[in-house]
Amino acid sequence: MAENSSGSSSGSSSSGEEYTHGLTGVNVPVDDLFTQTLICSVIVLCIITLLGRFLQMLNAHLRHLYCLTASYEQQHFWNRDRWRWYPDLKRHLLYAPFWKKRHNREFQLSSAVNFGTLPSRYHSLLLFLYLASNVAYCVILDYHNKTKPQILAELRGRTGVLATANLAPLILLSGRNNPLIKLLRVSFDTYNLLHRWMGRMVVLEGLAHTLAWASNTIIVSGSGSIGQSLKSSPFLQFGLLGTAGMVFILIQSPSAIRHAFYETFLHLHQLAAMAVVIGTYYHLQMHKIAQLPFVQFAIAAWALDRIVRFARLIYHSYTFKKGWTTIHVEALPGEACRVTFDLRRPWSYKPGCHIYAYIPRVSMHQSHPFSIAWKQDEPASPTKAEMEKLPSSNQIDYDNMPRLNTSISVVIAKRTGMTASLYERALRSPDGCFTTRGAVEGPYGGMESLHSYGTVLLFAGGIGITHQIGHVRDLVAGYDEGTVATRKIILVWTVRNTDNLEWVRPWMDVILQMRGRRDVLKVLLFVTRPKSPREVISPSATVQMFPGRPDAQSIVDKEIESRVGAMAVTVCGPGSLADSVRDAARKRVDIASLDFVEEAFTW
Repeated sequence: MAENSSGSSSGSSSSGEEYTHGLTGVNVPVDDLFTQTLICSVIVLCIITLLGRFLQMLNAHLRHLYCLTASYEQQHFWNRDRWRWYPDLKRHLLYAPFWKKRHNREFQLSSAVNFGTLPSRYHSLLLFLYLASNVAYCVILDYHNKTKPQILAELRGRTGVLATANLAPLILLSGRNNPLIKLLRVSFDTYNLLHRWMGRMVVLEGLAHTLAWASNTIIVSGSGSIGQSLKSSPFLQFGLLGTAGMVFILIQSPSAIRHAFYETFLHLHQLAAMAVVIGTYYHLQMHKIAQLPFVQFAIAAWALDRIVRFARLIYHSYTFKKGWTTIHVEALPGEACRVTFDLRRPWSYKPGCHIYAYIPRVSMHQSHPFSIAWKQDEPASPTKAEMEKLPSSNQIDYDNMPRLNTSISVVIAKRTGMTASLYERALRSPDGCFTTRGAVEGPYGGMESLHSYGTVLLFAGGIGITHQIGHVRDLVAGYDEGTVATRKIILVWTVRNTDNLEWVRPWMDVILQMRGRRDVLKVLLFVTRPKSPREVISPSATVQMFPGRPDAQSIVDKEIESRVGAMAVTVCGPGSLADSVRDAARKRVDIASLDFVEEAFTW
C-alpha cells in the first residue's frame, strides 16, 4: 500500500471530507493483524482436521489388515474403542445434532415451503466461532477520542478488508473439485454448509463497508453528494456493482425461496456472484489496494474448478468416433426412472459415489447430482477392422479382448423440474423408454470405505437405496474374495409400497446370486403403505419383509448384541429416517466400537 495511516490523530481536518475515501482513518496494521489471524485460524482448523482424519485412517487400515484373515472370535479385539474419551466425543459432539434429535429432517410449512435443516453440534460450533470472530474483528475499533467520521472510516476499512479476505475461501468451498474435499476427506455437503454461512458474513461485511462510506459522505456533504460521487467515480461504481450483487444474493438465498425455485435460484445466484467478483476486482484494482490477491485467488479457484469439471465431462462423455454419451431412460413403477449412461471411456468407481448428469433434451443448461447405483463393465464388440483380422470362426473370445464398454446406472425419483420432465417424457414414450444423448461429470464422493468393519448395518429410505446397493455389492464380493474384514451385512430398506422394489430389482437379483451371499448378507424390507397384506411376504430367512416403518433403535441394539468386530452404521434417506438412525447409533457408541456415516445432500 502507498499509505499506512492508523487514524490515530484526532480532528486533523475540520470538514472530515478526507475520511470519506482513501486510507485516512483506516487502521491498516490492525486490519492486517485480523486478516492474518483469520487466515491462521482456518489453517489451524485444517491441520487439526487432517491429523484427525489421519488417525482415523490409520486405525481403519490396521484393523483391516488384522481382520482380513481373523475369525469371528479374533475380531473381538475391535469390539470397543480403545480410547476411553473417543465415545464421549462422538456422542456429544461429532455425531450430535444441534439440539435433541433433529438434524436432517427439514422444517416445512408445506411441500412447497421448506426452511431447511439444522447443522450438527460440531458444525454449529465451527460456525459460531467463525461468525463470532468476524463480528469481533469488525467492532474492535479505536473509539478513544475519535470523531464519528474517524470511527466510520476505520469501520469502512475493517469491513472491506475482511469481506475480500473471506471471499477467497467462499469461492473455493463452492467448487465440486475443491482440493480440500479429498485432502481432509470432508464431504462437499459440509463445505456447502460452510459456503452458505460464509457467504452471509461476506454480504454483511460488504454492506457494512458500503454503509460506512455512505454515512460518512452524508455527514460531510449531505445525502445529495452520494449520487454525484457515484456518477463521477468508476471506482465507486464498481464497488456499488459488487454491493448490488451481494444484496441480490441475500434476498434470493433464504432456504424457502431456494428450495421452491432451486433451478432458477442457481442460475441467478451464479450471475449475481459474477457481478460481486467483477465489481470487487475492479474496485480494488483501480487503486491498487493490497487485498486484490484475495480476489485473484477466488477467480483462479473458480476458473480451475470449471476447467477440471469440463475436462472430466469431456473425457468420460465424448469421443470423436462415437460422439456424446448414449443415455437410456426407462420409466419405472413408483414414479421413478432408471437411467443408464454408456460411457465413452473406462470409469474409476467407488461405492457411494455420485455423478452430475447433463441431459440437454430434458434440461438444457442444468446438471443434477445422482448416486450411482450400478456399474457394469462388458467386453466391447470388435470393430470391423478387428473382425477382418480375426480367424473366420463363430467362436470369438470376447473375454480376452482388452477393450471394455462401461455403463453406469442411476435411479431418479420424480420430484419437480428436471426430474418430473424426465419421468413424464419416459412415460409418454413407446414401452416407457427412450434414448437420448448427454454427458456425465464425476465421479464425486465415495470417500467412506467400509472394508475394515466386521459388521456393517446399512439403512436406506426410498431412493436412498441407490447409495447403499453399491456398498452391499462391494462387501459381498469382498467377503467372497477375502479382501474385506466384513462378516455381517444387514441392509434395511424402507419403501412406500412394493412398486418401489422394481427400482433395483435387476441388481438385487445379481447380488442375491453372488457366492457367499447367504453367509454374510441379510435384507430387511419395510413397506409403509402396502396395497394388500398379501404383498408383505418374506421370500426367505435372509430376505424378510415387514409392514410399517423400522424401529431403528431396536435394529441397532439387536445387531450390536451379535456384532463381529467393529461396527459401521450408515444411512441414506429422508431426514426423519436419518435422524432416528443417528439417534440410535449415538446412544450405543459407549458400548461398541461404532462409527456412524450419513450420506446427505442439503441445498
